[in-house]
Amino acid sequence: MQVLTWIATHFIGLFQASGEAFVGLVTGILPTLIVLLTLMYAITTWVGEARMTRAVQFSARYAITRYTLMPILAVILLTNPMCYSFGVYLPERQKPAFYDSAVSFVHPVTTFFPHANGGELFVWAGISAGVLQAEPEKYPVLAILYFLTGIVVIFFRGFITEAITRFLIRRQGLTEVFDGYDREFAEARATRLAKKAA
Repeated sequence: MQVLTWIATHFIGLFQASGEAFVGLVTGILPTLIVLLTLMYAITTWVGEARMTRAVQFSARYAITRYTLMPILAVILLTNPMCYSFGVYLPERQKPAFYDSAVSFVHPVTTFFPHANGGELFVWAGISAGVLQAEPEKYPVLAILYFLTGIVVIFFRGFITEAITRFLIRRQGLTEVFDGYDREFAEARATRLAKKAA
């Protein structure tokens, strides 16, 4: 009987603890996330979709911006998992590298933009918990370093993944296939530009 009582008590205790955690989220981080999401959508609306598209296309031109600025914009503006849709602005051979850099930034971004990956905010909370207890004044320094380290990491990951993708395309004998993809991408882009100009 004691075992059954213990099981019943702890079974309902699990749900009580979950409810308390949920209330903590509703009164804590959830309003912040909603306000940040609203702000990001408002900025996108104010700036305009056409200007945002041009900014993304500009950031896709060079490797250094393609694997730093582009994933940062994608993750902050569209949040996880919609941020990967920015890959539509890239040729096929660069999409794996962009995905690698964007997916690697969804945790460092939570230091300043928790709305971008609210479902996995626990990663940043876990990293910063010890610092908050030991030396709370160092919290901003940790946040900045984590964010900047994330930018360095996503650049290297994107650059290396692009090199690996090029190597594998050559090794598998798919150069002509990807050249065809590049031609289709360039034609589609030219068509889009022509429609905008008209």
